[in-house]
Amino acid sequence: GADDATPVAEAVHSPARRCTAARHGALPAWSRRLMAEIDESDRRAARLVGRLGAEQLNWRPVSTAWSIGQCLEHLVAGSDLYLPAITKALADQRPGRVAEVTPGYFSRHFIQRYIAASPGARRARAPGKIQPPSHVDPSVLDRFLRSNDAARDLIVRASEYDVNRIRFRNPFIPLIRFTVGTGLEIVSKHQGRHLLQAERVRQSDGFPL
Repeated sequence: GADDATPVAEAVHSPARRCTAARHGALPAWSRRLMAEIDESDRRAARLVGRLGAEQLNWRPVSTAWSIGQCLEHLVAGSDLYLPAITKALADQRPGRVAEVTPGYFSRHFIQRYIAASPGARRARAPGKIQPPSHVDPSVLDRFLRSNDAARDLIVRASEYDVNRIRFRNPFIPLIRFTVGTGLEIVSKHQGRHLLQAERVRQSDGFPL
């Protein structure tokens, strides 16, 4: 059954998140948009996971599907690889703001097919580096929220640069170098896809109440 996990309001509206959110107005359009998407991911995750017990967090509708906990664990692992790679790419770069992220054709196609929760999205096996464990601890919600704090901080930092020019080494396929803007879009859109997946798990027949 459900436990007394951290209330949604407390989990999402910590002092660090309020401080970062206060800077939204000074950011270019793309940064404000991605910050809003990350904020919404926090709210969705907290509503979804905030009061689940371990059994509910690890329940799977079928043996081949991920649990709610595994969906979040996968997102944390992905951000843990992407954010440092993007941060490294910004080192020693000259400032130069842009109003919006403009991914090229390949990047747009990649996001629509494999990252975002879009109608034409395809299922693909997650890389081994971000395969979630079979059992997930309830601490995953706090780790997800802290990971998104890091994402917001990086968005603020990246807002000072030309994110359509600077590229980073892809942590999964080193030969592919996305722009920083595309990388941050991937982080946000990836969350939307797997939070939707997790929400569907909770709505599945047989979910333990």
